[in-house]
Amino acid sequence: MSFSHLGLSEKVLSAVAAAGYKTPTPIQDQAIPHVLARRDVLGIAQTGTGKTAAFVLPMLTMLEQGRARARMPRTLILEPTRELAAQVEESFTKYGAKHKLNVALIIGGVSFDDQDAKLTRGVDVLIATPGRLLDHNERGRLLLSGVELLVIDEADRMLDMGFIPDIERICKLVPFTRQTLFFTATMPSEIRHITEQFLSNPVRVEVARPATTVATTTQLLAKSGRESHDKRDTLRRLIRSAEGLTNAIIFCNRKRDVATLHRSLLRHGFSVQALHGDMDQSARTAALEQFRKGEVTLLVASDVAARGLDIPAVSHIYNFDVPYHPDDYVHRIGRTGRAGRAGTAITLVTGGDDAKAIAAIEKLIGQPIPWMDGPAPEAVTESRPSAPAQRERPHRGRKPHRPTAANTSVAHIAQRPPQPAKPRNDDGDTSHLPAFLLRPVTLKA
Repeated sequence: MSFSHLGLSEKVLSAVAAAGYKTPTPIQDQAIPHVLARRDVLGIAQTGTGKTAAFVLPMLTMLEQGRARARMPRTLILEPTRELAAQVEESFTKYGAKHKLNVALIIGGVSFDDQDAKLTRGVDVLIATPGRLLDHNERGRLLLSGVELLVIDEADRMLDMGFIPDIERICKLVPFTRQTLFFTATMPSEIRHITEQFLSNPVRVEVARPATTVATTTQLLAKSGRESHDKRDTLRRLIRSAEGLTNAIIFCNRKRDVATLHRSLLRHGFSVQALHGDMDQSARTAALEQFRKGEVTLLVASDVAARGLDIPAVSHIYNFDVPYHPDDYVHRIGRTGRAGRAGTAITLVTGGDDAKAIAAIEKLIGQPIPWMDGPAPEAVTESRPSAPAQRERPHRGRKPHRPTAANTSVAHIAQRPPQPAKPRNDDGDTSHLPAFLLRPVTLKA
């Protein structure tokens, strides 16, 4: 089955053929006809299944008629990160080669004046992150009353990043009669509420159960020690012993850990770059481009790289940290095994909270994740620190009672383990000690 039956224009079909694509993916095959019919669409599909082209291709066909006015974009695409926004712009450049459309990218880290100049010329397609878009609107430099089509991409990521209030504000600024497209890989209850609020009788296109993983990806767990240096040693061993590793993305939960691990891998001679949200835009773009071109083998990243980035040939994913949210695991390992290729995803597990997080991930994806070399899960849970036999739970809102010099009783002193004697002056003088330490203590039987 080819793209020709979907209703796309001849210009778009020739651009798709020139890009080397012959058959649409399931999400493209099912969503594109509904988009062309001007229906609201809720698209749910695994990451890496071609959701971007599912809205870019019909948008190009629809925009062949009409023209844009100054500061009033015809269509609006919202993305959670700068990298995803830039990637969508690249898709319009690739598929819209024969279209004379003005495409503007409104993201942070770029000059306001340059963006304002593009808006003044008139924009057919405006691709933006929510924060910068609202900044332009509040300055009176952008009007959204002419938007005919609104696309909210990676909607679940918008929720994770706290963009939902901004999305609600933006939806009130665009016309009520616009067409709205929602695309997401997972469907939390909060996203379901938003879709009910802003979609009008949508067509639900679901080509895979939400939060499923790609079958071509081999998932494994690897035991590691708790300390950071132990985890780094384990990671280096796994990378050096990996079969068929051509490149890999290594995910950390915190940006500072990204920087620390990046420096460590550099010291050990690895070809590596870092990518996280605190880097300026030019550095982020350069790091991603180096990885895409194969100039570096490893990319240490925060979850800014977990959603939607199209790097087709990533052979391995390493979760240096088990993600805080099970959904993030699905998106992280979705960077490998794309377009039918085989991939490997390995997660380092230290026990304790990690073991609980893995159990939540396995429940979400509906399958157990095997251990490398077959260690029993109990081997990891043994490293969990044992809790005291009895611990009094403090009242909510009050600090637990701790003995101090002012409230220490004989009973408290009697319960303390013996402390090593402090060195005193060589001549045996104890005048330097506080008076209360020199008082005799009588212990009750």
